[in-house]
Amino acid sequence: MTQPAPAAEAADRKPAPADDGGSPWRATLARADVRTLSLLGVLAALIVIGGITQPDSFLDGDNVQLILTQASVIGVVTVGMTFVIISGGIDLSVGAIVALASVWATTVATQEYGFVGILFTAVVVGMGCGLVNGLLIAYGGMVPFIATLAMLAAGRGLALQITDGKTQMVTVDGVLKLGERDSYVLGIPPLVLVFAAVTVVGWLLLNRTTFGRRSVAVGGNAEAARLAGIDVRRQRLYLYLLSGLCCGIAAFLLIILSGSGQNTNGNLYELDAIAAAIIGGTLLSGGRGTITGSVLGVLIFTTITNIFALNNLETATQQIAKGAIIVAAVLVQRRTANTS
Repeated sequence: MTQPAPAAEAADRKPAPADDGGSPWRATLARADVRTLSLLGVLAALIVIGGITQPDSFLDGDNVQLILTQASVIGVVTVGMTFVIISGGIDLSVGAIVALASVWATTVATQEYGFVGILFTAVVVGMGCGLVNGLLIAYGGMVPFIATLAMLAAGRGLALQITDGKTQMVTVDGVLKLGERDSYVLGIPPLVLVFAAVTVVGWLLLNRTTFGRRSVAVGGNAEAARLAGIDVRRQRLYLYLLSGLCCGIAAFLLIILSGSGQNTNGNLYELDAIAAAIIGGTLLSGGRGTITGSVLGVLIFTTITNIFALNNLETATQQIAKGAIIVAAVLVQRRTANTS
């Protein structure tokens, strides 16, 4: 029998490359850094555009405060939405929950309990709606799209019934003063501080806790997560509770901002929150997402809206621009997924 040549035998026994256990994590972090830098680049470009088109008004301190304040309400909602999407779910009811919480918290009966009564009611109503969503989806076996769509319809209907189509004005001084300049901390509106606090807590929850790791695992592969010992149903329930909590906080911020409660509050918030999360790098299929990216997405959309308003451009053009950004973000996601 012919023996293999020594060179060929050596080639056959060539050692495999050393396994670098950290390379997948480094690759993930590298992709995350690229996405973050890209979003920062887009935001910087928008700032330049705004500064060129409206140099006197766009870069004014009051206008910057306005952008951050407007971003705060939808930003808090987006943090909760990001968790839900990362887990492979969706929540179409966030806008309706914000509306319901805001009108329930501004009824005459609720305002009799003052500042604490309004805040407590907004948060409890938000979490209550989130609990219903979570129970229907996690334990009722309903598809998230259908369950939250039903909550959207029910929430809007109940908000309309409570207000009878009328605006409910806030008369509690403690709430109204938070919207005044005298309550600013170092020139920063309280709403922005709350948004920053929710963002930090959300980031820590996603990146530094078992809860965050379980959320990603459920979104990546629910069956594998179940086999690994994760209670998938309970995790999903907690995630919709978290989304409801964020909606309740956002409703309270909206009450401070507008000084009233209306059944039209939170209109299209669900679309804005989903869009901000998507352009921030959160996969609609679940398993990946960042709080930082979602917050940058909110700031990008809010800045676009502000630039369009300052330049007296039509709302239709603004919506077309937002739609184009969403499409571009999804295409980038697909390209990234195919090359990773």
